Amino acid sequence: MRRSSVTGPVVVLGDTLLDRDVEGVVNRLCPDSPVPVLDETTYVDRPGGAGLAALFAAAEGAEVALVTALADDAGGARISALLAAAGVQLYALPLAGATPEKIRLHARGRVLLRHDRGGPPGEPGEPSEAVLRLLAGASAVLVSDYGRGVARQPALRAALAATRAPVVWDPHPRGPAAVPGVHLVTPNESEARELAKAAPGASRLVTASRGAQALRRRWRAGAVAVTLGGDGALLCHAGSTPLVVPAAPAEGDTCGAGDRFATAATLALARGALVSEAVQAAVAEASAYVAGGGVATALPAPVRTAAPLVVSGGDRIGAAAAGAVVAQVRAAGGTVVATGGCFDLLHAGHVATLQAARQLGDCLVVCLNSDAGVAGLKGPERPVVPQGDRSRLLAALSCVDAVMIFDEPTPHAALSWLRPDIWVKGGDYASGGGEQTLPEAEILARWGGQSVVVPYLDGRSTTDMIAAARAGRGWSTAQIPGDGARRTAVTRSTAEGAR
Repeated sequence: MRRSSVTGPVVVLGDTLLDRDVEGVVNRLCPDSPVPVLDETTYVDRPGGAGLAALFAAAEGAEVALVTALADDAGGARISALLAAAGVQLYALPLAGATPEKIRLHARGRVLLRHDRGGPPGEPGEPSEAVLRLLAGASAVLVSDYGRGVARQPALRAALAATRAPVVWDPHPRGPAAVPGVHLVTPNESEARELAKAAPGASRLVTASRGAQALRRRWRAGAVAVTLGGDGALLCHAGSTPLVVPAAPAEGDTCGAGDRFATAATLALARGALVSEAVQAAVAEASAYVAGGGVATALPAPVRTAAPLVVSGGDRIGAAAAGAVVAQVRAAGGTVVATGGCFDLLHAGHVATLQAARQLGDCLVVCLNSDAGVAGLKGPERPVVPQGDRSRLLAALSCVDAVMIFDEPTPHAALSWLRPDIWVKGGDYASGGGEQTLPEAEILARWGGQSVVVPYLDGRSTTDMIAAARAGRGWSTAQIPGDGARRTAVTRSTAEGAR
């Protein structure tokens, strides 16, 4: 296998869904209808579609960036958090409508029912300049099309056609044609028949070969590999006899096997493999994936154990409330502002920062560290005030429009979903000295956002307030130091900046 120096990330582009696997037990029928009742015992959320392909690539140790569209709802927030847990860089486009969800109900390892929700596909927004630069500098690109519109976006298609990176296109019957010149197209049998309008009656291999050659010519692709389930894949090049790549015998859950195949082929091409070598590697990876237990065992541990999303807690608290505010402001052409921190023992310094932040736009969303997040940053004795009370106090302020609680060490996942126009941090930026780039600046650049600092009132410190209370002293403005006081460092992580 030939090797190449990989300089850019592997980019996955396409539609992302929220998949939920619910496991339960059935021991009775519904009294008003002869259907089984599933008593839920556990559930696991995961990104589906292009998001699952990105997880697979990241699990192989690759630097992975995902270009997808996320709605302003709790499902979009959950997807962002799960991707961040797996180390995937998220470049999210705005998405009209709701996040599509697929819920599978399992009992004793078997799927009883799949419940789809989210409605018809929404329209993805325009990509930022950062997204276009990302595609231009990729080591390889996987287009994971699930027929919901991302692969149809004109600016993205132009960037895909112009990139020098090898492009693998995993098509969907409801999706668009691949852009001309892609290295490899990876439909399964039914997709190849439907996309190529293959006539019935021929043998399985003949049908697959005819479909592959028809697609290759119509889409001007370098090669087409039709996956044949447990029988491997059939690869068609220009003017060559098809190559049949057999698979090792495997039994198990095949959900996600096509994504695993396309991801493995993309990673192989990024390393400099020939297309035939990439397809052989992909067949082997997909077979091992099914034999190893499928998606249930292939998910990275941080995704399997990710804490549930705090969806609500009041009219202005939770991901749903934050998404609704952001969607309303964006629809009116307004400016979305966000800030974040622990906000343990709300004091005048916090209020000054929040008031200054709200003046910069048309809404202010506060990203609040959860109790577990605060304990990880500050130690086991913090927070003093639990997240439910902290969120309610913040939401009661007239300058705060919504509060979103996040469980990760940094607000990067929340920011990737919210995509605020302005991210605000409290601090004395002019006199802080040293490095003047906020840690969130790179995230904001993905959608053209701006990070700024507003003045922080000297001497207001939750830590000092707690120490004074434990020492039996009161807290008054007389205790606030003057010009020589310790100031908030603007380069400290935003997650611990609002103390």
